[in-house]
Amino acid sequence: MGKELPVIPNPQQSETEEKEELVYSRVFCSREDSPPLRLLLDFLKSKNQIPLIPKMEQEALEDWDWVHISLGYNRERQPIRLFCIRNRGTYKDVFETEQTGFTNRLSAFDDVEAQIATEFISKAHFIATTQMVKNDISDEGYDFNGWILEFFQENCNGIVQIDGQGFYSPKGELVVDMEEANESGQDIGPSPKADESS
Repeated sequence: MGKELPVIPNPQQSETEEKEELVYSRVFCSREDSPPLRLLLDFLKSKNQIPLIPKMEQEALEDWDWVHISLGYNRERQPIRLFCIRNRGTYKDVFETEQTGFTNRLSAFDDVEAQIATEFISKAHFIATTQMVKNDISDEGYDFNGWILEFFQENCNGIVQIDGQGFYSPKGELVVDMEEANESGQDIGPSPKADESS
């Protein structure tokens, strides 16, 4: 289940890429199905962002059943990889791992905001996950990523989580501080090679 979309070739790729530190951000979405990528691209353009995407069939952009796409924001930088991790299909095991992992981490908090974040996670049908290379991403890239997260938060009844930071309100305020979240050294999110299966 799910369709693979082309990946923008990266001229800067090297054998050391796998050792580069990756940064993940997510939106836990309670909407039943993910919106077609065409809506995301239109949203980005409305915010004066010009997403660089590989050539693909127009019908692929209209399909809700997408799995992964790379979105470039600058030709000199590596693209942001966007995954749709659903509670069924290709990334179901990753979805369950993330849902359980974040629920367990939030159980250590006893405030209302953490309870609300836990409710969002438990009601999620999919997780829109972005993956960036930490030493390559620029301020422009962080802004571009922020617009991607905002799209899913607003259109899919979601809550934003950023690794090394925590959960954010719809107003962009940090409401659950989880700065220590990545201290285990284990990345959560789909592996870079995982996008080869569908």
